Amino acid sequence: MREYHDSLREVLDRGSDRTDRTGVGTRSLFGLQTRYNIRGHFPAVTTKRLAWKAVVSELLWFIEGSGDERRLAEILHGTRDPEKKTIWTANAQADYWAPNAQYEGDLGRVYGVQWRTWRKFNNMSWEDDLQVGHYETVDQLQNLIDGIKRDPFGRRHILTAWNPGELDQMALPPCHVLSQFYVSDDGELSCQLYQRSADMFLGVPFNIASYSLLTYMIAQVCDLTPGTFVHTIGDAHIYLNHVDAVREQLGRVPLTPPVLRLDPTIGDINKFTMDDIFLENYESYSPIKAPMAV
Repeated sequence: MREYHDSLREVLDRGSDRTDRTGVGTRSLFGLQTRYNIRGHFPAVTTKRLAWKAVVSELLWFIEGSGDERRLAEILHGTRDPEKKTIWTANAQADYWAPNAQYEGDLGRVYGVQWRTWRKFNNMSWEDDLQVGHYETVDQLQNLIDGIKRDPFGRRHILTAWNPGELDQMALPPCHVLSQFYVSDDGELSCQLYQRSADMFLGVPFNIASYSLLTYMIAQVCDLTPGTFVHTIGDAHIYLNHVDAVREQLGRVPLTPPVLRLDPTIGDINKFTMDDIFLENYESYSPIKAPMAV
């Protein structure tokens, strides 16, 4: 994960201090790309502790197509008990979103909903002098997997969460907005993620692990092997109240990366559970705490 350290340093050294939506302020750099080799080892940050179970549970929640934060708690903790928190709890309970929530934990049409039930409007008609649209849903994730199997060298292997017509129906507009998958001549599957906005200290290690894991899972169900994860970021930023924590992390030397193992019997993306995904030989330094800006 030296590549991640290099990207942190670049934002810290070359970024400009700016005001932001949260009021905290950031050091920001526009346009950052980092490549991670995911062949044989897994890009889990080692210079602080990665919340691995949170990574896995959130990705399984996306794959399930849920927008229910309490369902995420159920996947992670085994219970919907309000005492159990997730990385989405603050967003679910945010004052700006509360009037829009339909039930406790409702986050609206966020990532997983867009992945599995993107709305496609059709059959426009007139009813009582009003034009009325009906819609069907599109399962982007299954279409992606079917497309990779059918036409591996195709250039349309895309998964997107950025739906302009439904941004106001989401507790948080997607930060990681689009991923594209690429199959090499020797059967390696690579993924490039475009992320419009990235919290370099708290969020990016999580994003790297999540999309690398997704690449491993899709590779397995498509009889391919993992290749490269390419992380392209629009607004790459370090919150100003994270600068000291970033400097502490950069003072640590990365350790040997771990290995990811999936249950090899699973050939359906919908069948993976927490018990089927193993991060082996993971060693890290202690956590470095910093507040999350909401």
